[in-house]
Amino acid sequence: MYDNTCKFLVENFPTDFASWLLGKPIPLTKLEPSELSADPIRADSVILLESAEVIMHLEFQTKTDDTMAYRMANYYLRLYGKYPTKDIHQTVIYLRETGSSLAYQSSFNTKKLNHEFNVIRLWEQPTEIFRQYQGLLPLAVLTKTGDRTETLR
Repeated sequence: MYDNTCKFLVENFPTDFASWLLGKPIPLTKLEPSELSADPIRADSVILLESAEVIMHLEFQTKTDDTMAYRMANYYLRLYGKYPTKDIHQTVIYLRETGSSLAYQSSFNTKKLNHEFNVIRLWEQPTEIFRQYQGLLPLAVLTKTGDRTETLR
């Protein structure tokens, strides 16, 4: 349910997501995960958008996953291999509140590789931000609001 809704929002309001996550309204177009050299790990949860200078990789998650950090590093390396001159911005967006420490994990580290990515926990985000953009408005009810029913109205 969330996957299709989030994909719809990002694909139809990419500038709103760029404004929120990149700080500027960059026009972005959809990039198919199948365009990467290896098979996508989980194509159902990967959203890739691009401009001439930037690739924005988004993963919307309802639950934590102990392979998320590895997956983000793997996608980064695939993206970098195909688009070495572009800035790659990766963000995992957790939709449902959890106490899991995995929702705070923002890096993948081995002895010889260190990779960082952004993590957003919607329940910690101010609702006001999501009211500013039409494409983010449906997510407002999942943000840090004192009254979910009123926010939904």
